[in-house]
Amino acid sequence: MSIVRKRSAAHKAFVPTNARDNQYILAEFPITDELIQSISPDLDPQAPQSYFQFYQSLSQLLFTLSNDFNIKGCVFVANDKLVRVRYSQEMHQWQTSQQILFYYDPLTHELQNSFFDANVRAKKVTMLFLATGEDIRTNAAYFHDKVFKLLTSYQQTLAIPANSIRVRDHQHLTYDLFAKNKGCMGVGAYKMRAISERYASQGVELPKDNSPITYAIVNLAVNNRLLNMVEIDPHSPDPYNPLYTFLTDTFSLIAKRYNLNNGALIANGLVPIVRYSEQELLSRVGELQMLGYNPEMSPCGIISKWQADQLADNVQLIFVATRDNYDDHGFGRFLNQIEQATRLLATELEIPPEKEELTVRFHQHIAYNI
Repeated sequence: MSIVRKRSAAHKAFVPTNARDNQYILAEFPITDELIQSISPDLDPQAPQSYFQFYQSLSQLLFTLSNDFNIKGCVFVANDKLVRVRYSQEMHQWQTSQQILFYYDPLTHELQNSFFDANVRAKKVTMLFLATGEDIRTNAAYFHDKVFKLLTSYQQTLAIPANSIRVRDHQHLTYDLFAKNKGCMGVGAYKMRAISERYASQGVELPKDNSPITYAIVNLAVNNRLLNMVEIDPHSPDPYNPLYTFLTDTFSLIAKRYNLNNGALIANGLVPIVRYSEQELLSRVGELQMLGYNPEMSPCGIISKWQADQLADNVQLIFVATRDNYDDHGFGRFLNQIEQATRLLATELEIPPEKEELTVRFHQHIAYNI
């Protein structure tokens, strides 16, 4: 192999062919007095089901446009809950007090549904667009362009300010680090270019004022084998402190070795939500662990959050990219560093690759106002 080809390969990540691609786009806008007046001028907030006609009008317009633009997966949400999407062979929705989760398979599922409380005025409307079919990553720019055109038509029909609509494009690549040990021998090469660059190469230009963030989450299940690696005193007020200290020390060690200096270990039972933020952010909001990063700033180091008196079902290891993790080729080298670090972690934790999974989910997000 020539030196040029070796250098090119170093910037590519080689991912198992059974990896799952996922893309969904969220668009949000506030519910204002002006919008209510224009859609439902006779609305009486004191009447039962007072907001039904208002929400119904907004959702039906969305579904009509979705059909016009041939978008097969579309959801209208007006309950102020955080919308999250995950893969599942069976389609279903699950709600908590703060979240609404959608599970679906882009190869087989289509969805058109609405979620709202007709007695409550929500703060905002969230529209969810789910990519469907094959070659999700290859067709991501085309799907984004269709959604953008739909949103433009939606905004013009409702006569709401364009810059009041916030668009968030989420893309995931999910795979088992030990897929080869379980029989999946094929791999695909990815450069992991930034979303805006990938789209531009296909003729889809995003607004210059956008907020991108790239990160990976490694999911580590807590099982008896892992618990037996440390001394747990069930009579102690903080019995799991040795476990979380051991995992934090190991995580910090492997991250430092591979120059991954921006991340977190979350083992407090909360759902980690990583977002672009001008200032670094670490806060608990109910059942959510909010993590805000500015990828243009220097790494903020490794943080760890756990509850020593509670045993978490899993530990989530988060690696967040900075400008130093991106080059002219993309984030491929960054993902390779994460893989190398995670494999070392697996060795340190004596994880049997034929029996256990170590799931890696690589995230690329970008947000802007239309």
